[in-house]
Amino acid sequence: MLVRTDDEIYRVDSIWLGPPRATFPWRVRYVGYGIGLLVMIAVMFVQRRIGIGLDFFSVAWALVITIVVTRFVGKRIDYERPLGQVLELFRHELTGPRKRTAATGGEVRSRHVRVGPVVRPRASSRKRAPKRRASNSKAERPADAGRRKGRSRVTT
Repeated sequence: MLVRTDDEIYRVDSIWLGPPRATFPWRVRYVGYGIGLLVMIAVMFVQRRIGIGLDFFSVAWALVITIVVTRFVGKRIDYERPLGQVLELFRHELTGPRKRTAATGGEVRSRHVRVGPVVRPRASSRKRAPKRRASNSKAERPADAGRRKGRSRVTT
């Protein structure tokens, strides 16, 4: 048994065929004309912004750039991947998170590294105090016994 798919339906491009003997010499889908119009407007805008005047050669180059960009985009869109999805994918590619490749930090220099003898541990300047007797009653212990130096005790 042969199962026919519906691929034939999608192979038909939505292009303007026009009346007999009055068709365009090229085959472009309807979406291609819209893309071409938007690209042409963008290219002409960029040309004006960078200071290129409006003459024959600037319009001709804008038309060539428009055709190249439209064909490039037109090859990537079809019924399975519409223009909206391609634009959204392009936006995600531009704004997506990237791995940082720039080095953080600066040049490594040895000016700040001490070269010389090994640093010896400090000699203790305090003399050892004699050990106190352990007392069990609170009355015999001093008020600050068991506290660390530098910390204050807050009582409420």
